[in-house]
Formats: sequence, structure tokens, C-alpha cells
Amino acid sequence: MTANEFRSLALALPGAVESAHMDHPEFRVRGRIFATLGAPDEDFGMVKLTPEEQRSFVDKEPEVFKPCSGTWGRQGCTYVHLPSAAGALARRALDAAFQNVAAQAMIRKPKTMS
Repeated sequence: MTANEFRSLALALPGAVESAHMDHPEFRVRGRIFATLGAPDEDFGMVKLTPEEQRSFVDKEPEVFKPCSGTWGRQGCTYVHLPSAAGALARRALDAAFQNVAAQAMIRKPKTMS
């Protein structure tokens, strides 16, 4: 998988948009990041999984998936080694991340003005 293929899969999700965050591409739904590209380097993407999903992906495909460092990794942020990832596998991870973030955005209470 290439970075452009990862980007195409991310942007094919309904309502997904690309912008930039910390000098690398990010993909958002409802204003929240569900995936990024280029960190820690050009061979990687990142998906926001649940910790349970992360364990499952890492256990099944350890050459493709690795928890991110620190708190982000413990919360489910997961590196995707793009050269090792097949399209269908990356799509499943992106779909899960997209669904997680979209669901969180839906339950987030909007701020009200008093």
C-alpha cells in the first residue's frame, strides 16, 4: 500500500476530509481526526482504534500494526506500516477508526450559549 492509496481509502469514507496537522496529512470526520499519514515517517499511517481493536489488529498482523507511543498508543492510536499493508486490511482498519470517531462526535454534547 502506498500513502496515496491510504489517502484514497480514507477520503472514500462518507464525510471524510483531508487537512494538515503537525506538518502531515490528517483525515477527519465531523471535525475529529480518525487517521493520519507521514508519522513517524512516510512509510506509516495512523488509525484511531479502540484499545480492543488495536490488540486484535496487532495480534493478527504484527508486521503491519504497532501501537503508537505513550498515552496515544494506550488509547488505541495505531501505526500502520503501509508497505506491509494489503488494501483490504488497511480498509478494515480505516473503517473501524472512522466509525469510532464518527460515533464519538455524535455523542459529544455541543456547547450552549447562556
